[in-house]
Amino acid sequence: MKKPLSIPRPLVRVNQWTILLSTVATWIFHQPLILLLPLIANLLGLLFNFNPVMKIARLFLKKKPSEYIPEDIVQQKFNSCIAISCLVLGFIGFEVDKPVMGYIFTIMVAAASGIAILGFCIGCFIFFQLNQFRYKLKKATHL
Repeated sequence: MKKPLSIPRPLVRVNQWTILLSTVATWIFHQPLILLLPLIANLLGLLFNFNPVMKIARLFLKKKPSEYIPEDIVQQKFNSCIAISCLVLGFIGFEVDKPVMGYIFTIMVAAASGIAILGFCIGCFIFFQLNQFRYKLKKATHL
């Protein structure tokens, strides 16, 4: 079976909301274990192409997945790496009694998710800039 090259935007949005709401719930309830929900879901998505949050959300799509605005899977995996890193570092910060570290990283991932929900993907911007930098390096080395 051929692996899809894109993810329907509503599934990406559900994942972003899960990250945002989980981080906020962590702050409200002072319960870092809540961070494990988006962390594990994104890890499974990154490593095994199986994000349970997106799998469940897929059941509620009203149209065929191909009828939604597609999100590039490579870019989403890059964004997921950033989110996983922030979630892990935030979780560790809270667990080892370094709440400033916990808040810094969870605020970063929550802000990125919230801004992405509003329409600007910070991870996509970083991905683009990184590719531009690689291109310029490659071009400079071939002169």
